[in-house]
Amino acid sequence: MTINAQYNVAAPDSLPIKIAKHQREKMFAAFFGILKINENHSILDVGVTSDRTYDHSNYLVAWSPLKARITAVGLDDAGFLETLYPGTKFVRADGRSLPFADNSFDFVHSSAVLEHVGNAERQAQFLKELSRVARCGIFVTTPNRWFPVEFHTVLPLVHWLPKVAFRSVLRMIGKDFFADENNLNLLTAGDLSRLAHAAGIDKFAITTVSLAGWPTNLLLSATKHPTPRLGL
Repeated sequence: MTINAQYNVAAPDSLPIKIAKHQREKMFAAFFGILKINENHSILDVGVTSDRTYDHSNYLVAWSPLKARITAVGLDDAGFLETLYPGTKFVRADGRSLPFADNSFDFVHSSAVLEHVGNAERQAQFLKELSRVARCGIFVTTPNRWFPVEFHTVLPLVHWLPKVAFRSVLRMIGKDFFADENNLNLLTAGDLSRLAHAAGIDKFAITTVSLAGWPTNLLLSATKHPTPRLGL
């Protein structure tokens, strides 16, 4: 089994996946709108997957008109992206230790990865590393812990329990993979703000995308320079 395949538990034509695609469309628009991305900007997309179960997997590369400006990074082999989307580059690497120099890309994007990198210390390191290789800014999405349905297990409300109790319940019902903090560590807006500060990110905003008025995902956008370059 590939690394990221274990996160896919719902059928491609199921309601949760249709909702997920709809919310990802909103996040895609937010990335380009909030950071004012244009055709001259270089983009690093951290956390691409080799799994192709859903047609909106790797949505940034799939939907972006700027495929030749994107470098995609993932833990497992997603080299097929270079063939599927000509101009896109793929590098196999860990987002907590990226093989790029400081300020290598104008913007760094990472969607639904932060909750899978481990404890708070590792999450802060992940954000710090994204910021390090970004010249102008970063954009990171993660599920909102306070949304009533937990996206990975598709269970209602149980993730509102204290984290130790939540993980105990998951183990009792046979979901040991998601009971491991290294695989799932959900965040609130307050948690995300604290992580950004711990990563040394000072200029940031946390916004949301919602479903029926309830925020499903948190969006961290951070800028490093007041005036991003318009060309190379």
